[in-house]
Amino acid sequence: MKIESYKQGTPSWVDLSTTDIDVAKRFYSTLFGWDYQDNPMGDGQVYSMARIGGLAAGAMYQQVSEEAEMELPSHWKIYIAVDDVDAIAARVPEFGGSVMMEPFDVFTAGRMCIVQDPTGGIIHFWQANGQIGAEVRDEHGAITWAELLTQDQARAGEFYSGLLGVTVGDSGMPTPEGEPYHLISVEGEPKGGIMTMPANLVEMRVPPHWEVYFAVDDAAAAVDAAKSMGGEVMFGPENMGDIGVIAVLQDPQGAVFGINQPATV
Repeated sequence: MKIESYKQGTPSWVDLSTTDIDVAKRFYSTLFGWDYQDNPMGDGQVYSMARIGGLAAGAMYQQVSEEAEMELPSHWKIYIAVDDVDAIAARVPEFGGSVMMEPFDVFTAGRMCIVQDPTGGIIHFWQANGQIGAEVRDEHGAITWAELLTQDQARAGEFYSGLLGVTVGDSGMPTPEGEPYHLISVEGEPKGGIMTMPANLVEMRVPPHWEVYFAVDDAAAAVDAAKSMGGEVMFGPENMGDIGVIAVLQDPQGAVFGINQPATV
């Protein structure tokens, strides 16, 4: 079923900035069954829409020169739906964040801004027009979850709840390291999470960041497929009970993402 809209506070879109678009296309196509629709962005850039059954699931593009000059690695970016991006951007400083890129129109698709929360996490806010975001979710190869890894879970929760009007609370289920896991809920429905950065990532000086999880039918098979194509396993696959089986992977260009095989009902 095609998704027609998103409520404010819901992660609604992801795209990949990659250092090798051709290799990335093959990797994710094999892993998730994606096909692509290439859309010119100007200046020789192409925005490749990933599709599942003809419905938009995400996108990717060749890393732009500014990112290359900053030596940024390949990475997934997460977009959260908002009703009025200009109003949201205006209130970001009130809650301790900073606007990295002021609101701007993306052709007729929508309007967006880029924000850094007070703990350092970077997030994109998306006000839909012609493109709502992902038109398919929670099936093999589609977005199913997004979470923020941060060193200040409480401060992050205050920012997103205050700015977006979402509810942030303890899930009652600890992380593998025994830390509390906080759920981000929109009108009572869990849509994402906030967790304390694992110690090994802190030691590696990994900055606070958002991660996307894609649904898969078989996590073990997906892990094997990723490894066979040059991907690496950073965590799992691990059975997390009611959550299902999860793993965190790194594609051949270094972009990190998660997979989730839903628990059997």
